[in-house]
Amino acid sequence: MTLSWEQQTAALLAKDAHRMACLRVARSLQLPDWFIGAGFLRNAIWDACHQHSAPTPLNDIDLVYFDSEDKTPSRDGALEAKAYQCLPVTWEIRNQARMHEKHDNPPYRNTAHAIAHWVEVPTCVGVRLNDDDTLTFTAPFGLGENWSCQVRMNPEVPRPETYKNRIENKRWAERWPRLEFT
Repeated sequence: MTLSWEQQTAALLAKDAHRMACLRVARSLQLPDWFIGAGFLRNAIWDACHQHSAPTPLNDIDLVYFDSEDKTPSRDGALEAKAYQCLPVTWEIRNQARMHEKHDNPPYRNTAHAIAHWVEVPTCVGVRLNDDDTLTFTAPFGLGENWSCQVRMNPEVPRPETYKNRIENKRWAERWPRLEFT
């Protein structure tokens, strides 16, 4: 029996105590329409594809949510402090109801719509731990993009210069040499 990309990713996360702890903290904040995204999932999948024995350390935990009722940036800072008290890692918590302004995009409809606007396809992913301990994924381009080790710019909102700079600055090719950039 072949597992789906979601099943493979769920199994990968279930074996990662640190990532599961992050998901439990995020769930405890009871934010509307939340996901942990970007490198949290992307890096775990790429590590698995490269058979790394130790996970690549995360610079931060990108926790995103959508609340059009309270878009104050100070709320995000308070949430980061609260999350840090529960698990002392660097949290980057952002309400996606206001983040469209950063890139002059039309307002996002929800968190999944916001994630679909991130720079590169493998970064456009997120996961949420539900109350019954199941996982919900969002991946507008599919999780298979991550498992294929293909990296391409988001075709829906192309930002070539940002894409190029991120590849160079993050030095992904050094950590994950099987990645193919297009």
